[in-house]
Amino acid sequence: MKRRDFLLLSAAGLAGCGIVPDVNKPLTLYTVKPKLSLAEQPAKVAWQLVVAEPAAERDIDTTRIALTRTPNVIEYFADGNWSDTAPKMVQAKMIEAFESTNAIVAVGRDAAGLRADYILQSDLRDFQADYTDGAAAAHVRLIAKLVEMPDRRITRTVSAETTVPAGGKDLAAIVVAFEAALGQALSKIVTEILAAS
Repeated sequence: MKRRDFLLLSAAGLAGCGIVPDVNKPLTLYTVKPKLSLAEQPAKVAWQLVVAEPAAERDIDTTRIALTRTPNVIEYFADGNWSDTAPKMVQAKMIEAFESTNAIVAVGRDAAGLRADYILQSDLRDFQADYTDGAAAAHVRLIAKLVEMPDRRITRTVSAETTVPAGGKDLAAIVVAFEAALGQALSKIVTEILAAS
């Protein structure tokens, strides 16, 4: 028997015995599609905006979906991930939120090469499921700063914090709560930033 045939037979035998792990088991990836809830249509502004990726601590700057059951302890769900890191996902949804208003000349990422009149810098302080009181909820906290260019002067700071109860304790219900919480936070940020002019 040739060495190549022996190696193939050995690999097949190991797979049959269950020693080789199942590499085809898919990992569920989640995303959110937050909807804005605005009291009124924002007035049109004549400036261009670049949305920087939010800064975040390492515990939420990850594709893993964070949760907390006791104060100051971060854990992660085992059966699903975000489709991107939380800050990148929030950046993308923030850009979409501004675009959906049709009230701004142009909005894009900081890597898009736009000549921006303003840069929106933000800190993603909280983006985790919260089980500390026994019930399940999604907790989102964003601090956004509108920076006027080229002077780099902060002209507006908006703090948005929301906690939305989940319809259940499973991950699918938590993701729905995240979607609602992020929608509420972005609604506040979009409204107040577009009113800055």
